[in-house]
Amino acid sequence: MARRITVIGAGIFGLACGWECARRGARVTVIEADRIGAGSSGGTVGALAPHAPENWNPKKQVQLDALVGAAAWWTEVATAGGVDPGYARQGRLQPVATAALDRVQARIAAAAAVWPDPFRMRLTDAPAGPLVSVSPDGLWLFDNLTARLAPRRALAALAAAIRATGGTVTEAAGPQHPDAWPDPPGAVIWATGTDGLAALTAETGRPAGTGVKGQSALLALAAPDAAQVFADGVHIVPHADGTTAVGSTSERDAVGTGTDAQLDELVARAVALCPAMQGAAIIDRWAGLRPRAASRAPLIGPWPGRPGHFVANGGFKIGFGMAPAVAGLLADLVLDGTNRIPDGFRL
Repeated sequence: MARRITVIGAGIFGLACGWECARRGARVTVIEADRIGAGSSGGTVGALAPHAPENWNPKKQVQLDALVGAAAWWTEVATAGGVDPGYARQGRLQPVATAALDRVQARIAAAAAVWPDPFRMRLTDAPAGPLVSVSPDGLWLFDNLTARLAPRRALAALAAAIRATGGTVTEAAGPQHPDAWPDPPGAVIWATGTDGLAALTAETGRPAGTGVKGQSALLALAAPDAAQVFADGVHIVPHADGTTAVGSTSERDAVGTGTDAQLDELVARAVALCPAMQGAAIIDRWAGLRPRAASRAPLIGPWPGRPGHFVANGGFKIGFGMAPAVAGLLADLVLDGTNRIPDGFRL
């Protein structure tokens, strides 16, 4: 008989874990308090960008493995459910100052040492495309590993893939609590974002993490084949549907959860960085609380003191990039009893 898996939370970690278990033959039920992507996963940016390749560590390796394998993983999702997640690997441009050339050359060398072929970084003085950023010294760093997803389409694609296996995804179920499953019929995976971090903190007496507000915008600007741009903390991500995303703020002491003048400032910085964006209409403004673990790495593993309960949380800004790897690590543990979770990711 197939293993029964219940996933609480239909954000990127919950749906990715649900799909990974379903594709391995488990019977999956996803239960969402509100709606798919109601939390931090319902934004607009979708940048799948690597960590800096220098000072390598296990967290960076897990993310690299996820990014390298993302094309095949998301293709399988799209094939299973018939919904395109908007995945493409277009690379990323970053303007470079000549004063920073030594550091940039060291970064290029580090990428060559730890990234597998054919993924590399290189300097260029002649980038092409409609979203080339301003660079005062006429130099850019390009990497061909960075990719994109359309976040809301990616969530819809995962839900469709789970349903295609015979699983269920239930929305508007209201808040859930582990006490409702004292003896679960199978495993329960809690992927409940900032609420889940608060619950872990209250139950364990140790700070698990907190929510950090982020804001992003979606502009009516078509550049579907352009590379992403990143500079001065601003991500500019063109999507296949004729939109371009700008994100995101990071507001640890934010008051309120709506969009505000900080988003307007972010968009203005993006336009200054890429003048081709001038005049593009803002068609979506988003704000949400992203779950940031105290360890600054995703939290994966058994819920302490609750047999049969597991946690996938703490995606923060890299949840979409990390999701295939997080889902694989947790599915190994839940379905096969194989624990490959790096120490820094454990609760």
